[in-house]
Amino acid sequence: MKQSVFISLLTFFSFVAALAIFFFIFGDPANFKDEAKEVPINTLGQIYTGGVMVSFLVTLSIMVIAIIIERIFSFRRAKGKGSPETMIHKVLELLKQDNLDEAITTCDAQKGAVANIIKSALRRYKEIDDQPRFSDGEKKVAEVQRAVEEASMLETPLLEKNLIALSTIASIATMVGLLGTTLGMIRAFKALAQAGAPDAIALATGISEALINTAGGLFVAILGIISYNVFINNVDSFSYMVDESSYNIMQIIKGKQS
Repeated sequence: MKQSVFISLLTFFSFVAALAIFFFIFGDPANFKDEAKEVPINTLGQIYTGGVMVSFLVTLSIMVIAIIIERIFSFRRAKGKGSPETMIHKVLELLKQDNLDEAITTCDAQKGAVANIIKSALRRYKEIDDQPRFSDGEKKVAEVQRAVEEASMLETPLLEKNLIALSTIASIATMVGLLGTTLGMIRAFKALAQAGAPDAIALATGISEALINTAGGLFVAILGIISYNVFINNVDSFSYMVDESSYNIMQIIKGKQS
């Protein structure tokens, strides 16, 4: 629910900002030689000649950049205050020494997704360590593993949030760019189809519209795809780190029960 609200609000404000950028920055009369805004004198004016589809591409660009920034901060929070690898190594050493309280304190100091999952496992192990119904070592391991899985189910979706939206925007951007390209080519061929000498300004504007939309669509798509793959790789690294640390914890617990 929160994710859908975030995307909806982001879409609305991005579109409003894109319209403002399109009409007041790209469409500033100072960027053109004529009042009709058909002959640009700089890059901003050239982008404006890409037509109304440029505003949609700007909307998608703002959304991609906003999601990237939001994901960067989310992954930083998930990482915690220090190196997760150092924290995991320290926790494993403390667990080998039966120093559960200090191991949990280390997780509290680290914070972040990995630390939260490991802390859940350690707390559950501490709770059941002296309980008679968990006297069997296999039962203890299974219960701790269940705690890890439950904690992972809470933490992992937070890392994957908005990634589907990011990949969707990357896919849509190429379609929007292609639509703008098609409209620009229609405009160019319309100028060529006029009787007598072709309208040079209309022809140049049509070709410019086509190329600008192509470039804009490709820019958004490339940025979205690259960032999506980077974030997915970070999620995979997180999952691997959790699996490796939980496996090592299970092995230590098994060793203590034998």
